[in-house]
Amino acid sequence: MGYATSLEARIAKKTTRAITDFEMIEDGDRVMVGLSGGKDSWALIQILEVLRQRAPIDFSIVAVNVDSGYEGYQHDLVARTCEERGWEFHHVKTSIGETIDTVLDADATPCSLCARLRRGVLYRMAGEVGATKIALGHHADDFVETLLLNVFFAGALKAMPARLRSDDGRHVVIRPLVYVLESEAREYAKAAELPIIGCCCPACGDLSLQRQRIKRLIMELEREHPDLKQSLLKSLGNVQPRHLLDRRLNPPSAAVAGPVVTVVGQAVVGPAVVGPNFSSATQATQPARVSPVIPVADLRR
Repeated sequence: MGYATSLEARIAKKTTRAITDFEMIEDGDRVMVGLSGGKDSWALIQILEVLRQRAPIDFSIVAVNVDSGYEGYQHDLVARTCEERGWEFHHVKTSIGETIDTVLDADATPCSLCARLRRGVLYRMAGEVGATKIALGHHADDFVETLLLNVFFAGALKAMPARLRSDDGRHVVIRPLVYVLESEAREYAKAAELPIIGCCCPACGDLSLQRQRIKRLIMELEREHPDLKQSLLKSLGNVQPRHLLDRRLNPPSAAVAGPVVTVVGQAVVGPAVVGPNFSSATQATQPARVSPVIPVADLRR
């Protein structure tokens, strides 16, 4: 069975690679898609349906729409589209918008709090609909923008995980569009004739928001460096801990003393050595009588 367009084939390939790389979907999974009605969540549920029909494993899809309560939000259009396409759909009306207005100052950015509140609703709904995975529509642009936002404004070197288990261990969140560009998701949703709607949040599209500023910065840099996003995304999977300043990763004492060996019984246990099959690590040992923890350099004196 072929794909409808070359664009669909490209997105399917990227999504399949993400699902495989991060072990996102397994046989028998019930995948709950957080469907807002925006381009990203529409692209996600559409490509998952395409892959479901071709996959060598069996999994099902259910859409859950979290209504934040803003006036004018067209949840009925999302529900109607899902019904027409044969997708199981659940709508949850909340007072998230009212809560945000009450808790936050007028000049505060609501996006982070809104995301946390919506995530809580999705966790609850996952239990109600029997979902084993929660799929969100974050794409490659979201990953690199979040990386830069944290570096520039939060003093942290982090982005978001492609696969995340909740703190209580009950839920697994997956982001199958991690390798898909925002422009591809937008074009795909439009090509699939899916009705793209806004969340009706007053802050939506505010060009003064930090994320919008990061978007503009990336666009400007891409004029000279077209592969910038791919390079940033690649960096998230190519971390060099020894070249960072986090002392939890690089304790100063370890850097001064060099590799450390410990004693197990009467043997010195040294640094891990990768076995011949490149899939497991063994410990180099030799008979010795030494103190519990000794730098390798001292053993050679």
